[in-house]
Amino acid sequence: MERRTIGAAALGVGAVGLGCMPMSWAYSASEQRGDSSLRAVHTALDAGMTLLDTADMYGPFTNELLIGRALKERRAEAFVSTKCGLLVGEQHIVANGRPGYVRRACDASLRRLQTDVIDLYQLHRADPEVPIEETWGAMAELVTAGKVRALGFCAVGARADRRAGAGIHDGTIRQLERVQQVFPVNGVQAELSVWSREALETLLPWCEARGVGFLAAMPLGNGYLSGALTTGGGFEPDDVRARHPRFTAEMMAANQPIVAGLRRVARRHGNATPAQVGLAWVLAQGRHVIPVPGTKKAHWAAENARAAGLALTAEDLAEIDGLPAAQGSWD
Repeated sequence: MERRTIGAAALGVGAVGLGCMPMSWAYSASEQRGDSSLRAVHTALDAGMTLLDTADMYGPFTNELLIGRALKERRAEAFVSTKCGLLVGEQHIVANGRPGYVRRACDASLRRLQTDVIDLYQLHRADPEVPIEETWGAMAELVTAGKVRALGFCAVGARADRRAGAGIHDGTIRQLERVQQVFPVNGVQAELSVWSREALETLLPWCEARGVGFLAAMPLGNGYLSGALTTGGGFEPDDVRARHPRFTAEMMAANQPIVAGLRRVARRHGNATPAQVGLAWVLAQGRHVIPVPGTKKAHWAAENARAAGLALTAEDLAEIDGLPAAQGSWD
C-alpha cells in the first residue's frame, strides 16, 4: 500500500487507516465480537493499513484492550493512535484536560495497549475549564518522557461554531494556533467525506500549509456511503445512527443520489465499490490526508484497503464534486 506521512515528524503510515471504534463503541452491540474484530485488525495490517485509531473512551477502555491483544503479536507493524480527554459517565460524556489526569490516562492506555510508546496521542476534546495550553503542555511532557512520539488534535466544537454563525472549524483553528505555540501539532483528526466536506474550506488548507497530517474521520459517512445500508431498515437502540437526523428513513432515501453517483463512478473502474470510490475521493484531497474508515469486520477492512490503489480520473473527481449536497442536519 502507498505510504503517507503524518506531520513534520514524518511518521509513515499506510494511506488508509483502520478506525477501531465500531469494534466496541457507538455501533450495534450485538455485532461486536472480539475474535471477529481481531481478524479485522490482522487483515488491515496484512494489507498495509498500519494506522490503528482507538481511544480510551471507546468502551470505555475495552477498545484499547482489544487492540492491545493484536499489538502483543504485531506491534512493530502497527502505528498506534489513541486519545485522551473524555470521560464516560453514567449519563454524560465530559471533558477532562487536567494535566494530572492526562498523565494518568496515558499510563493507563500504555498498559491496556501492551506497548511502551504511543505513536500519536490525540486530545479528544478540549476541557473548557482548563486552559488548553496546560493540557497540551502535559501531553508534550509525555513526548519528552518517551511515552508518546507525536501529538494530535481532534477537531471538535464544530456544532457550537455553526450555531454561533461562525465557520464550522473556526474555533478549532483558534485552538490549534494556541497549542502550536506550546508544542507542534503533527496530526488533526476531523470528519471528511463526500457528504461532509466542511473541512475542505479552512481546516484542510490550514494543515497543508503547516505540514500537519489530516486524519479523515468517518470518511464513509458512518457507513452510508458504502451503499450497504438498507434505507429504513432501522438500527439497534444503542447504535448512534438510531438518533442521527441523517439516518431517518426519509433522509436516507433523500440522499440516495449521492450513493448512486458513487456507484456510477465505481462501474467505470471494474469491480470497484461505492465505498472504495468514496475513500479514493478523500485520498485525492491531498497527500497529507489519511482516511480512517471504521469497521469491525475483516471483509470490509480488506475492501477499504483496496481503495488505496484506486486512481480516480479528473472526470471522476468532477462528477463526485458535482453530486448534490447531503440533506438532513449533521448535528
